[in-house]
Amino acid sequence: MGSKIFINLPSKDLQRTTRFFSKLGYKFNPQFSDENAQCMIITDDIYVMFLTEPFFRSFTNKDLPDTFNTTGAIYALQADSRESVDDFIQKCVTEGGIDVSQPQTVDFMYTRSFEDPDGHRWEVFWMDETRVANEPKAQPAFK
Repeated sequence: MGSKIFINLPSKDLQRTTRFFSKLGYKFNPQFSDENAQCMIITDDIYVMFLTEPFFRSFTNKDLPDTFNTTGAIYALQADSRESVDDFIQKCVTEGGIDVSQPQTVDFMYTRSFEDPDGHRWEVFWMDETRVANEPKAQPAFK
């Protein structure tokens, strides 16, 4: 089983989406980008493919959700500290995203959420790794 993840998300305005995430500091891989798709690099193994809605529709026979009124998924991004969670959310809002939650502290995690210009919900979280180290680890489903 492969170890890379490509998340595909529809975009109403691909240029606007690319500008928004570029201003947040993300880079795009031109090898997998064109007028229908932009490949955002999260890590060497995790990518988000933003696809124009017509191109996205060519991969499914289902209706696309109205992301401004429904949530089909939440995409979580880990931050280095509580402060970096707050800083990132502020940057998102400055660049046109919407802060959609109050800061939450649950056990060893601190989270906040934003919506991008297409209404996709993203959670930014910090995890206290020293407290997580004592928790039992899950085993991968495939080896």
